[in-house]
Amino acid sequence: MPRWLTRSAMFITLLLTLTACSRIGLAYRNLDLIIPWTLNDYLDIRGAQKDWFNERLKDHLTWHCTTQLPGYLDWLDRLKTMVQTDQVTDEALQQRTQEAEAAIAETAREITPSAIELLQGLNDDQVDDMDAAFVKDQRKRQQQYLKPTLQEQIQERSDRMVKRLDDWLGPLTDAQRQRVTAWSTALGDQNQQWIANRAHWQNQFSEAVAQRHSPDFPKRIEQLLVNRESLWTPAYREAFSKTEAQARSLLVDLMAESTPPQRERLLKKIDGVKKDFTDLKCLKAARS
Repeated sequence: MPRWLTRSAMFITLLLTLTACSRIGLAYRNLDLIIPWTLNDYLDIRGAQKDWFNERLKDHLTWHCTTQLPGYLDWLDRLKTMVQTDQVTDEALQQRTQEAEAAIAETAREITPSAIELLQGLNDDQVDDMDAAFVKDQRKRQQQYLKPTLQEQIQERSDRMVKRLDDWLGPLTDAQRQRVTAWSTALGDQNQQWIANRAHWQNQFSEAVAQRHSPDFPKRIEQLLVNRESLWTPAYREAFSKTEAQARSLLVDLMAESTPPQRERLLKKIDGVKKDFTDLKCLKAARS
């Protein structure tokens, strides 16, 4: 994955949701990563399929760079202004989230026809391998995120967040670390809802691909990729809204307690992401 895509994906994930299971994590990546699983991990694509895929990938990246990235620069400017003027508020974060989600939806709609065409061309062995990989993925995540005790899950989630924040803000103060611990504690058994919803989506995806030659297959895949929220489990739907609210509250409090060096580091990070965008040849060509 290009470095600027990786950085922007991490940046948006951190600043908007702070969770590994959110829809934000689906955005700003290559075609093979924009849907909520990695083709390289779940599908064996080779030969003519791989050649076709690579050509489509180039087309989508060109589209993304020339039509979407200019808007990201404006988005980053708005984010930077929030930090500079101490206006990292719940309302402002909701606005930035809505803007990012709109961009995600547009990108998902753009790549869905290619995803449909690719999936319709799979043979039975490839589909069987994909299904088996889904099962393996579910077992792995259950082992990693659900086997630990609830207290261990809370501590591990807190540790992961501190590591992310250290990268963007620098070392956290004791008060900030305590706030992260409180955030993680408030999420409770969120891992359970996340893993269950992920498995629910994967199972529905497998069922759809099994009927990939049916007339309603394109519509079904569009729902799975573009309108994923409509397929969430009730428990996850309820948990997600609470998770987003907890994330915004955490960000507001952390920035309110931030030190001048932390804010300076964050602003430099934002500038770094923006520079990655502006240095892209495709973006320069679109602006010329």
